[in-house]
Amino acid sequence: MSAPAPLRGRDVVCVGFNDWDNDVWTNQHHLMSRLAAAGNRVLFIESLGLRRPDLGSGRDLRRIARRLRRGLGRPRLSDGVTVLSPLVLPLHSSAPVRALNAWLLRGLVRLTARRMGLRAPVLWGYVPQAEVLLEPLSPALVVYHCVDDIAAQEGIDVVSFDAAERRFAARADLVIASSPALAERMRKLSGHVLYAPNVADTDRFATTLEPGPVDPELQALPEPRIVFVGAIAAKKLDFALLDALATARPDWTFALVGPVGLGDPDTDTSALTAHANVHLLGARPQARLPEVLRGAAIGLIPYRRSRLTESIFPMKVYEYLAAGLPVIATGLPGLEGVAGVELVEGAEQALGAIDRALAEDSPARRRARSDAVRQHSWEARIDEIAAALTR
Repeated sequence: MSAPAPLRGRDVVCVGFNDWDNDVWTNQHHLMSRLAAAGNRVLFIESLGLRRPDLGSGRDLRRIARRLRRGLGRPRLSDGVTVLSPLVLPLHSSAPVRALNAWLLRGLVRLTARRMGLRAPVLWGYVPQAEVLLEPLSPALVVYHCVDDIAAQEGIDVVSFDAAERRFAARADLVIASSPALAERMRKLSGHVLYAPNVADTDRFATTLEPGPVDPELQALPEPRIVFVGAIAAKKLDFALLDALATARPDWTFALVGPVGLGDPDTDTSALTAHANVHLLGARPQARLPEVLRGAAIGLIPYRRSRLTESIFPMKVYEYLAAGLPVIATGLPGLEGVAGVELVEGAEQALGAIDRALAEDSPARRRARSDAVRQHSWEARIDEIAAALTR
């Protein structure tokens, strides 16, 4: 792909909010891999461990061990991106620990940037703690990309996070917000805010409309298949709603495709898996998701309402629509007015919406849904961000 100036032939240092080999690809993976493909040199700095780890969680312990192993090694190349795993202490409520982390991060990034020959890069922070790199990098452009209300997550030190966000947003040349609620909050901190919701690899997901393979585990399940793709975490998903839907329609299959407990190690799915028609199929690589959606009747977004989800614009919205699926979602503020998405409140409305969608869907309707969202692509989003930086 190509990208317009000022996002072509540049050096980019990105401070991410999770690891590069995360089970679920997020905004940062899509944008940074595409910027690298467009001829930019991209250094991606993995999560700084803002959430306090749960030492009783096997997932968190494995992640700590992996970070220690990688942090002692050299940066690695993945998807065209140079990935750096910094060693930090996840105790951000302590001022001395924050100072130590900042010192370690500045030294490591300064050394890596010198080895890579990076000059006047674009500093692209998905977390405001990227502010500690302003001095060592002397960036030509600063972007704060706000895709979640991170401070609303359990285990985050809210006081230090909010203070860093105020400073970094004020310093940024551009603040990108992925939901209306985030954009409204960011406009109180910056005069340079771009509202840019998550989009999709629309060309890839449109291939779902063509003949091709269906995910084997999904294909083995009875139709109709109501599918959710994403992290299966209690902090986001409305398990009570899913339980009610599965109870009311035992002849429907509910397939949840994604890692369990990602970012929420206390997630308990036992009440869901007690239903014979609820199936947790595990994570799938991004490239295989069209095979999943090719076998789906409905794309479901069953998020529960909370401060965290009030600020969410789920990435799966345009993936579902590009695949031509009817989309049923709980009433998230970020999805109000999005064409092709039916918002529901409670199990009764959700059941009615799914019934109607199953009765009315057709190949022609699927093609129309897909065609209507083709412009909501990552390539178009990069063009929009580049234009905003030019202004």
